[in-house]
Amino acid sequence: MTATPEAPADAGALEYDPYDAETVHNPFPVYRRLRDEAPVYVNEQHGFWALSRYDDVVEAHLDHETFTSTHGVTIEGLERFMPLLIVKDPPDHTAHRRVVSTLFTPRRIGQLESFVRQTAVELLDRLRGRDTFDVVQEFAIRLPLDVISELIGVPVELRAEVHRLSDIAAARNGREPLTKEEIQASMGLQELLTELARERRRNPGDDVITTLMQTPVEDEDGGRRYLDDDEIGVRFLELAFAGHETVAKLIPNAVVALAWHPEQRARLGADPSQLPKAVEEMLRWDPPSHYQGRWTTRDVTLHGVTIPAGQRVILLTGAALHDPRQFPDPETFDMDRLLERHVAFGLGRHVCLGASLARLETRIAFEELLQRYPEWDLVEGGAQRRMNGNVRGLRNLIIAVKPSPAAIG
Repeated sequence: MTATPEAPADAGALEYDPYDAETVHNPFPVYRRLRDEAPVYVNEQHGFWALSRYDDVVEAHLDHETFTSTHGVTIEGLERFMPLLIVKDPPDHTAHRRVVSTLFTPRRIGQLESFVRQTAVELLDRLRGRDTFDVVQEFAIRLPLDVISELIGVPVELRAEVHRLSDIAAARNGREPLTKEEIQASMGLQELLTELARERRRNPGDDVITTLMQTPVEDEDGGRRYLDDDEIGVRFLELAFAGHETVAKLIPNAVVALAWHPEQRARLGADPSQLPKAVEEMLRWDPPSHYQGRWTTRDVTLHGVTIPAGQRVILLTGAALHDPRQFPDPETFDMDRLLERHVAFGLGRHVCLGASLARLETRIAFEELLQRYPEWDLVEGGAQRRMNGNVRGLRNLIIAVKPSPAAIG
């Protein structure tokens, strides 16, 4: 279904292939073996090294000078050729991030709360009277897509197209070259968002697009300039794609977690005030992104193994968040777990800008879902997994629900 950490690991030779269908379905047994047997692992076939222990992953995130993002953040590294924020390091990253961070101030996120709730309510009300529904397609995708579109100013009539193009552009398994359809989708999405920027420059308003246009980028020499339409289009490409992808994967993963741990679900239904800490455990238990790619700028020796300079290294978030050295009994979903720090949203220079928005959306999603459906079961055969680079999630997840008396009324 999703994470099945209790499954026994294969006793044969240790091999970690992130493109293998069985590993995509359930990577946790091989994560355990990586942490225990090869905390510094090399995959010569696909040309990468992997770090899997929590402390090593944290230190690599915090050391951007040694583990740079400028060569891309996936195994394939194709995104390194694009002017994306995620493949920049200081000082260029600092200047551009400062501009984009104006979109995610506490004040702006707070202003979105009523819209998030209204959207969640509308989506769930459409399902009233149903015995089953697809959590992914009918709720988890639509909620963050509408929210990030509202934040960045994508018109309602274009939101379905933004999702369609994002979905195609992300549908790769990393083994084959980009298809014509994937290339056209990426180009079409960027052009759509760039055209929105052009239109807003002609007709400025009190919105995010105009804010970005009017906020200068300061370089390391103190110079100031403004983003052009193409740069703003790229920033929106990042936000539109990443802004809904994370939550669209996290919600169904957490629905599975609560189906497998009904006692935790019952507690949340009875006391929604516990949801903020439950969201942190959802992020730990099966995070939307299972690895972040980096590139070594110097030789690095860990656990007696030297990774040479100029090597692709993937930081295995999914493995780090199940490291028993940091999280006792890590395979159990426990919303009472004390999580002082985790790496589900990254750390350091590249910590996710939209983390607070993702937490808000997920909390409200489960407040409204549990209010209507305090119990649900996973429908056998109703889950389909999606292989999508470093993002691990479900394309479909059908659940059988029993509405609460209040929801029926």
